[in-house]
Order: sequence, then structure tokens, then C-alpha cells
Amino acid sequence: MARVITVAVVDDDRMLRDGLRAWLGGVPDLRLVATAATVGELLADPGRYGDPQRAQADVVLLDLVLRDGSVPADNIRRLLRTGSRVLMISTVPDRSRIIEAIRAGADGYLTKDHDLPTLVAAVKDLAEGRGAHSMELAFACAYDDSPARPRLSPRERQILLDYASGMTLKSAARRAGITVHTAKDYLDRVKAKYQQAGRPTYTKLDLALRVREDSLDGG
Repeated sequence: MARVITVAVVDDDRMLRDGLRAWLGGVPDLRLVATAATVGELLADPGRYGDPQRAQADVVLLDLVLRDGSVPADNIRRLLRTGSRVLMISTVPDRSRIIEAIRAGADGYLTKDHDLPTLVAAVKDLAEGRGAHSMELAFACAYDDSPARPRLSPRERQILLDYASGMTLKSAARRAGITVHTAKDYLDRVKAKYQQAGRPTYTKLDLALRVREDSLDGG
């Protein structure tokens, strides 16, 4: 039996919430479990999910800008603490806000003009542990020149991606056709660049997180 993915929606547009309820109601392997106008409203009664410690939604669709004046990054972090993954939805592809949302931990970003199949595919990607990549996100990352995003050389990026994906440094070096010592030099440079950007990166887990935050895998 196929797994049912649970979804919650946080958006202050009631018409959109009702529209998503109708849209998602026709998708057999997705189930909308809650809608709310704010993150606070969604989390005010966690018992509705059957577990007071966790909002029982695999994926939360979160409007980027809510009328309650809440900070998007704070909203994202609050939802992540419940165990849900977060897909940002917005009316406009604002590059700086997309980058801020991804750095805060959001797993993907879509504008509201996408069709149902695109939304469903994004939700499924998130539920399966992948990021939900889109043209808006790819464009924002490609033109992100903020100081917090280090500029990596092609070889530095290759070693980072291979090592962060689970390869040993020896395997990453072999794949790149270089020595382990040289591969370590590249990796050390990557860590130093993130350190200089104010984003300390020490472990393989940290490196994997940076890959996801900066959408370096392009996947």
C-alpha cells in the first residue's frame, strides 16, 4: 500500500487555502491535515495531529510573506522544529527572499502560478528527503552574489559535492583524478571560505548542509 503524505498549509489568503484543499483532495497519495493563516495558529493546537510534540504533517506549504508581520526565517525554523519539511510558496520570485528562506532551512520554493502536477511533485520530493528544485530557486542561486555564499572553483565544488554526498575523501580524489592530499587541500579551502563567510563548516554533515542550503547540487 502506497504511503500517504500528510500536508499542512499556512497562508493568510482564505481563498487560496480553500483552493488547495480542493486541489489536493483529488490526489490519492496526499492528505491535507490542516490549514491556518499563521504559523502560530497552526501550532497552537498540536494535539489535533495526535502527537503534542510534533505537527503531524510531512510537508508544510508556507506562504513567504504573511500579514501578521512574522519573519519568514522565524516561521521556517518554528516549523522545522516540529519535524515537518517546509516548501515556500509565494506570488513573486524575489531572489533575495528565496535565498534567505533556503538558508533558514526551507526545502524548496515555488511561485503560486505553478500547476497541480508541479506542486504534487515538489511535495513528494520533500517527503522523500530531497529538495524541491524549481526554475525560481535555480535562478536565485545562480545569481546569488551575497558575501555569505562563497565562490568555489569547479574543482572545489566537485570535491565538496562528492564528499558531502557520502563518498570517502579517497573515493572523491580517485573520481577527480587527483591525490588524496590534493583533495584534502581543496576541501580545506572550501571550509575556509565558508568560515570567512561567517558560516562555520567543520564536519561532513555541515558540508552536506551547505550543499543543500546553497543548492550546489543543482538537482
